[in-house]
Amino acid sequence: MLDHSVSRRGFLKATGSTLMGTLAMTSLPVAILAPGKSWALELQRLTGRQGEVLLKLTRHIFPHDTLEDAVYALVVKDLDAASADGDVRNMMAAGIEHLNERAGGDWLDLDEDRQFMHVRAIAGSEMFEKVRSTAVVSLYNNEMAFRHFGYGGELGDAGYLQRGFNDLTWLPEPPAEASGPVYGSAG
Repeated sequence: MLDHSVSRRGFLKATGSTLMGTLAMTSLPVAILAPGKSWALELQRLTGRQGEVLLKLTRHIFPHDTLEDAVYALVVKDLDAASADGDVRNMMAAGIEHLNERAGGDWLDLDEDRQFMHVRAIAGSEMFEKVRSTAVVSLYNNEMAFRHFGYGGELGDAGYLQRGFNDLTWLPEPPAEASGPVYGSAG
């Protein structure tokens, strides 16, 4: 009798349409929100390799050394969804192929500096703009990014003024004359 069972990891590797990674756990806020240390993103239209390229491309366009790949994978997820449109899917495939051609092989095999050189060269292209415009929303409008950057977001009706609008630790303090009155505070 033949054993036809396949592990989930083996299946995912065989399909080639999954983007996988491991949280480095250097970013505690992201680690708290993540369901586990490992993550996988099932791609419906893009290949796993295309997903890897798009994730790395997004990292070059919006570099945050301490932001986990799992957050960047949300951009790839949205680009995969946008690829339901055949024109978008073809544009993504052609753009990735162009990056590989510019690299003289596999763009992902280049070091960071050489990769970035090619990213700068394609800036403004249709694929670059699609990745950039998708990433602006996908990358920064999610709970993991909010936690990472220290943004409290909108919670209930209390409003941001009553819930720590002034708690940003990653920006320098503005001069007092640059701030207007804080309504509802004593003084």
